[in-house]
Amino acid sequence: MQIKKVLLSAFGGAACCALILTAQEAAPTATAPDGGQKKQRPKRPPRPGVSTPGVKRDIKAITPDAVFSAPGTPDWQVSTSEAEWVSNGPKNSLHRMDPKSNTVTAVIEVGKKPCSGLAAGFGSIWVPNCADKTISRVDIKTNTVVATLQVSPSESEGGIAASQDGVWIVSDAKGVLSKIDPKTNTVSAEVPVPPKSAGVVFGDGKIWVTSPDSNMLTGVDAKTNKVVFSTEVGPRPRFVTAGGGSIWTLNQGDGTVSRVDAKTGKLLANIECGLPGTGGEIAYGAGYVWATVFEIPITQIDPATNKVVKQWFGDGGDSIRIAHGSVWLSNLRAGNVWRFSPEQP
Repeated sequence: MQIKKVLLSAFGGAACCALILTAQEAAPTATAPDGGQKKQRPKRPPRPGVSTPGVKRDIKAITPDAVFSAPGTPDWQVSTSEAEWVSNGPKNSLHRMDPKSNTVTAVIEVGKKPCSGLAAGFGSIWVPNCADKTISRVDIKTNTVVATLQVSPSESEGGIAASQDGVWIVSDAKGVLSKIDPKTNTVSAEVPVPPKSAGVVFGDGKIWVTSPDSNMLTGVDAKTNKVVFSTEVGPRPRFVTAGGGSIWTLNQGDGTVSRVDAKTGKLLANIECGLPGTGGEIAYGAGYVWATVFEIPITQIDPATNKVVKQWFGDGGDSIRIAHGSVWLSNLRAGNVWRFSPEQP
């Protein structure tokens, strides 16, 4: 019986990998180092997507308006008025992409293994780094690191967000949401949230935090630093976005997207998307919610109906943003970023 090793990359905001054993014939067990029998890890079934007629599309049908080369693993994105930015973990870098010239205009060295999202605010891009447990502050005008904060992201697949007076990140897996004062580059407040919280977004005057282990979305008043909402959503929510008067979570447990009213904190819907499993990201823009995971790089949800209206299958995906009149898709495995119109047939 022949067995081969296949190395797969599975990133959903942050890099990870898995070693999967495949065989021409099914093997009942593998031999453990101690001579005993060790069970083989089953291959993850493909993500199903949705079965609604007319929704499924081939990613090859999209012709990008621009392709930005970013050798390595281009991952997390953030948008500013004059640029689109993407982090690159193995290269310890941040790439600046110019929407006017459709070129990469700067590659900035940051901390080791940037992870856990990007945030824009206070004239800077804020880059969490998993390997050296810091946050790099990059000046937008000079494209240089102007400060290195000794604040550690607690999750590689997490998030960071900027409010009107601070930058927020979950800094301790025990359940600590830290608020950073941009004037001093130090933590000015700590808010208790559920353990192993991850995603962070700012919306409607609140910081919203996902907690995969407890299936919770926590709303924190950005001025008082107090928890005002604790809402149970779909299973294992991780990635989160704000838009259209709602907060949206991508739930890794069953592949749904939960919609929560940003003013009341009430769960409005759990939307079937067929995107279960690790990795992925979610964004709002051009009047729609957009999700990405490997195998199904783009899922487009209509907030008017709470239904998936278009879903593209195939290679690509990892992070997604809508800015400068375009959809920006990080293709981590291909080492590039696509830019294309949201008005796809």
